[in-house]
Amino acid sequence: MSEQEVNQATTAQWYVVHTYSGYENKVKDNLEKAAENNRMQHLIQEVAVPTEEVAEIKNGKRVITQHKTFPGYVLVKMIITSESWYVVRNTRGVTGFVGPESKPIPLTEAEVEVMMNSQPQAEATKLVVGEEVRILSGPLENFTGVVEAVDVVRSKLQVKVKMFLGREMQVEIELDQAEKV
Repeated sequence: MSEQEVNQATTAQWYVVHTYSGYENKVKDNLEKAAENNRMQHLIQEVAVPTEEVAEIKNGKRVITQHKTFPGYVLVKMIITSESWYVVRNTRGVTGFVGPESKPIPLTEAEVEVMMNSQPQAEATKLVVGEEVRILSGPLENFTGVVEAVDVVRSKLQVKVKMFLGREMQVEIELDQAEKV
């Protein structure tokens, strides 16, 4: 057994489990119950469904809602043993581990930080669909437009820019290239 395999067998690491889309919270509950029922809380330590806050306009009002950051995926902090692998893999709603040939590959600390931390995305909620913005840099600097879509994952905005003679053009810009008018 390699040093990495020994380390994986003794310390809990985060793994990504693929699920049916829309069943992430149910899978989280099922995994937690399975760990408890099988007395494996020491092996299956934590289950998380990464979410982010997204601002939307509904009925003319700004509403903050929770969206799954990675639909169809659940994070599991666990110590991989044949028993813990079997319990997770055979939990209702789980289609497999993410990795080559469904062999679980642990996430790096940097990957876990990115997947669990929704703070940078919370900044994007300051700009919402329907708001007027001014472009701060690039070829369309100082033009104004209306936000058509906010892609928090890619840090992009779709903006309908008011061009010459009343024409409008949809452009994609970085989140930090726009400010609220």
